Amino acid sequence: MRIGTTLGYSGGFTQAAAELRDLEAAGVEIAFVAEAYSFDAVSQLGYLAAVTERMRLASAILSIYTRTPALLAMTAAGLDHVSGGRFVLGLGASGPQVIEGFHGVPYHAPIARTREIVEICRRVWRREAVVHRGRHYELPLPADRGTGLGKPLKLINHPVRPRVPIMLAAIGPKNVELAAEVAESWLPVFVHPGRLHEVWGPSLAAGRARRDPELGPLDVVVTMPLAIGDDVDHLLDLARPQLALYIGGMGARGKNFYNDLARRYGYEREAELIQELYLAGRKKEAEAAVPEDLLRATSLIGPEKYVAERIAELAECGVTTVSVKPLAGPLDERVAAIERLRDLMP
Repeated sequence: MRIGTTLGYSGGFTQAAAELRDLEAAGVEIAFVAEAYSFDAVSQLGYLAAVTERMRLASAILSIYTRTPALLAMTAAGLDHVSGGRFVLGLGASGPQVIEGFHGVPYHAPIARTREIVEICRRVWRREAVVHRGRHYELPLPADRGTGLGKPLKLINHPVRPRVPIMLAAIGPKNVELAAEVAESWLPVFVHPGRLHEVWGPSLAAGRARRDPELGPLDVVVTMPLAIGDDVDHLLDLARPQLALYIGGMGARGKNFYNDLARRYGYEREAELIQELYLAGRKKEAEAAVPEDLLRATSLIGPEKYVAERIAELAECGVTTVSVKPLAGPLDERVAAIERLRDLMP
């Protein structure tokens, strides 16, 4: 099981990038850079490629709607080049509020589009002439939809690797099935290890049954806050705002994938209450309504023995990468937390 971390830069990107070198030395093997509707992830990943040496670098995530399939492939090949073969292309569908509200693009057929994008990207990386006739993407563009002058092209440069690893962010049953079938890595959100197989087991099994053996075993990535110690229980509350945001506010009523997931975990009434409070602008009350057992299940916060048991539980569930956000303050304390976690890894 490897350790990862998500780059946070509330104190400034340059400072966070400099600190990442110390976390790399402490045992962090992969860094994830988010995009959402903030600064783009690509420019930051290029910067990180220059200031790190060994750790892998992953977008978490680039939305499939914000770039053409060919540009996604070119971008991944370019980042893989400047990082010396350390890049992971994290893709996801995001949601209609962001895609239609911020990008002005219809949120349509995310699963089918993702499958086609993966196929196109891998064709580009193999330096094949890109010809694709799908339901959502046609390359070259047919004459009746353009000038008729488009021609099959292949990537000019030779990629560092003929297949850049792809990580798919997915929580819906069909999305997870697709990730298990076609991606090197799967990135779910606020994973409850005790209910992982109950909620996603059938989807993972169905996808793995069609998986190409050349892809290797599926890398399962979970993200959790981290604090190891005998007096850290109070830090659980720091995870409340994000869970309340996702369950309550990341999507409209009836179209919130994270709220649906909380319900599938068995928190139907709690998910409904959190959403009602959050959408009414009562965010603090929504945070207080997040169940404590959900907070504990989706975090690594507690005494060393407890965290070790949680790591063993994650490993038993098939988790292979744990991306952590150390809740300690100064850099030296966060480095120490990573080192302690490293010693607990199987």
